[in-house]
Amino acid sequence: MAQLPIVQGDVPVLRRKAAKVGRIDERVRSLARDLHDTLGGVAGVGLAAPQIGVSERVVAIRVPAGYLAEDQPAIVLTLVNPEIVQASGEQIGPEGCLSLPDIVADVPRANKVTVRTLDLDGNRQRIHAEGEFARIFQHEIDHLDGILFTDRVVDRSSVRRVG
Repeated sequence: MAQLPIVQGDVPVLRRKAAKVGRIDERVRSLARDLHDTLGGVAGVGLAAPQIGVSERVVAIRVPAGYLAEDQPAIVLTLVNPEIVQASGEQIGPEGCLSLPDIVADVPRANKVTVRTLDLDGNRQRIHAEGEFARIFQHEIDHLDGILFTDRVVDRSSVRRVG
């Protein structure tokens, strides 16, 4: 377990489609722990393996209590080979990224998604998400497909420098 550096910028590992995980073993579980440890040390809610330089389809999500709604408990998930199998509705909202830390922009996304994934025990799961929670899944799965949030910006005037 380690807090690892986050890959920053428009670099090749963030632009290639990540490899599907063939077998969930101790190496994949260790990768998941590293993702969660790294995410726990920064101000973010999701981290995909390519963001720590590993081109595999693994995502860590850590949503603090109260982030999505006042009474929402903390959410901690590990997704292996996630894919969006259903999407509907529309929303536009601000996004940032740990790999592009100086930029925020308004990004159009589906308002509701259903994600099919495996957990670390190899169990199949379907997760239904709406609003900001759906945005998190879409952003992280984009990372697995070599897509940065800036690629999805429609109104370039919404791009702002922060920090």
